[in-house]
Amino acid sequence: MKERIPTYEVITFGCQMNDHDSEVMAGMLESLGYEPAASTGEADVILVNTCCVRETAENKIYGLLGRLAHLKDKKDDLIIGIAGCMTQQPEVARKIKNRFPQVDLILGTHNLHRLPELLLQVRKCRERVMEVWDQAGEIVENLPIRRASRVKAWVNITYGCNNFCTYCIVPYVRGRERSRRPEDILNEIRRLVQEGYREVTLLGQNVNSYGKDLPEPTSFARLLTEMDQIPSLLRIRFTTSHPRDFTQELIDTIARCPHVCEHIHLPVQAGSNRILKLMNRGYDRDYYLDLVKRIRQAIPGVAITTDIMVGFPGETEEDFAQTMDLVERVRFDGAFTFVYNPRPGTPAARLPEQVPDEVKSERIQKLIERQNEITLAHNQALVGRVEQILVEGESKTNPEMMSGRTRTNRLVIFPGSRDLAGQLVNVTVTGARLTHLEGKLAATV
Repeated sequence: MKERIPTYEVITFGCQMNDHDSEVMAGMLESLGYEPAASTGEADVILVNTCCVRETAENKIYGLLGRLAHLKDKKDDLIIGIAGCMTQQPEVARKIKNRFPQVDLILGTHNLHRLPELLLQVRKCRERVMEVWDQAGEIVENLPIRRASRVKAWVNITYGCNNFCTYCIVPYVRGRERSRRPEDILNEIRRLVQEGYREVTLLGQNVNSYGKDLPEPTSFARLLTEMDQIPSLLRIRFTTSHPRDFTQELIDTIARCPHVCEHIHLPVQAGSNRILKLMNRGYDRDYYLDLVKRIRQAIPGVAITTDIMVGFPGETEEDFAQTMDLVERVRFDGAFTFVYNPRPGTPAARLPEQVPDEVKSERIQKLIERQNEITLAHNQALVGRVEQILVEGESKTNPEMMSGRTRTNRLVIFPGSRDLAGQLVNVTVTGARLTHLEGKLAATV
């Protein structure tokens, strides 16, 4: 009788960094002989990769753990593990251990590479395991990985963050900034290109400060220049950029390198100098507006997206009005908007004058409504134009259609054959929605 192959599922919350970590977790599980499960209920191992940047994400994760308890009741040998940013907070890890006995394995962000050993320990000893390192060790290279796409890939260039914005928990759960060696990054990208990947997105909490901590300091601009010379790599993206470290050298490099896409995610967070100072962002609105101006002058057609927070402690109507004014001045192509909620352990959580929830709700709705109007106007301006698309595969919402992205990172849905995946094609934009463009195939590039 053929031996049954064990299965797994990784459930991910949070940012692109977490998406990439989950790909690594999946790769490590498959190196142990596991295969993806057809459904959550059929999995032998369920791993939850967590986020603690927003309170709403934490609440969703607690709810999920409660629901997974029912699966554990039906399947005694099921292993449930939890990892990521939430567990890196000691009080949260203890809470999970005490309140959720169905969780067999708890590990943090710094010891993700230990997953295979810890999982085998749980399986062999049939006991709960909790291992969360206080500090990050050396960067572990060449971990197995199961990438979600066959066309585009995430590649970490830094881990951790040194900025300590007063509202942000990331430096406490991801550690201080650590850069990978450029040769390790470039070798990984060359292997990806050999495997057929055509687009790479570089990841870091602040990619702009890449290389400052290395024994032989280098710069993000220099890394982009070397990447741009790799044959058959069609597109280069990166996220996230901190405005404070966005140098003129970097602007000129993006403008000069043909494979670096004309899309920059540049979180502003607020338009009020007073609030920016309280946030410890390290720049003011005039600096940010001048930076946007210099970027647009050097990179024609560039798309600039951003993050904007509403309801930071002490935010007045005038402060919010200045944020709305900045939105009008910049006219972002898109924005991730959210309300401030206190993160225990961060300085902002201890600030006086916490903004009432009803005020936050009113302000965020006003911001979303206006930004949506601007985003839609940007998209509508593209109708009739021919855009170069890197085809990613079938549309997630309509398998009869294909999907891909413009160089400015706009999603385009269009009719076409499946064998176009991984190719550059020209698409004439025929319609514009808030979240995507519609088009028809023009000609292969």
